[in-house]
Amino acid sequence: MPTPTTVLLVEDDASLRETVQLYIEREGLSCLVAINGAEGVAQVQCFRPDLVVLDIVLPDVSGFQVCQEVRALGYFVPILMLTARAEESDRIQGLAIGADDYLTKPFSAKELVARVNALLRRAYSSGYRDVRQTQGIAIDPNQRHAFLNGSLLDLRGKEFDLLAQLADRPGRAYTREQLLEHVWGLDFAGDTRVVDVYIRKLREKIELTPSRPEYIQTVWGVGYRFRGNEG
Repeated sequence: MPTPTTVLLVEDDASLRETVQLYIEREGLSCLVAINGAEGVAQVQCFRPDLVVLDIVLPDVSGFQVCQEVRALGYFVPILMLTARAEESDRIQGLAIGADDYLTKPFSAKELVARVNALLRRAYSSGYRDVRQTQGIAIDPNQRHAFLNGSLLDLRGKEFDLLAQLADRPGRAYTREQLLEHVWGLDFAGDTRVVDVYIRKLREKIELTPSRPEYIQTVWGVGYRFRGNEG
């Protein structure tokens, strides 16, 4: 991936927007600006910035909604959210819908630029955004995050590993033994019933109706598969 150079700043406060833009450009980065959420989403789609600085309080929609829409559209650009409130609930909500970092106002422009540079370094090292997408599921193996239609899934441990294995080859039927080998490893001492337990957990988290799964399908007499593109 080429070195990140473009930052999109979504901020309706003209004075703050101009100050932050100036400091970002002094770092040698290009800075696009948007004054509301709709314009921010449109610029992400049009210009594919390398990072988004996103205020939570915007005149049309909230920054939370913008972040979620960007993720739902399949863009996994790093997002630094800004808020005037220091409440933990805001931070948790932002991170839960896919934000990468969080900064509370008031802040110095130098601090924001330092966060931007740190996030750019982290986000584009070692293939950080090697995101795989299929059938509305997006999986970031490096961050161990999975999203369903833009919403972060609460997957833990082997739940994530099992979903990543199945979704990596949509349409392929895996036996329970194969899933044990790929996900738990050859030295796992348990039996194949653990696969059924984790399949049930995944279905409860990603399926609209777990008893009639659309994503993780049972292949009778074989095992399981993730719905293929024809599904």
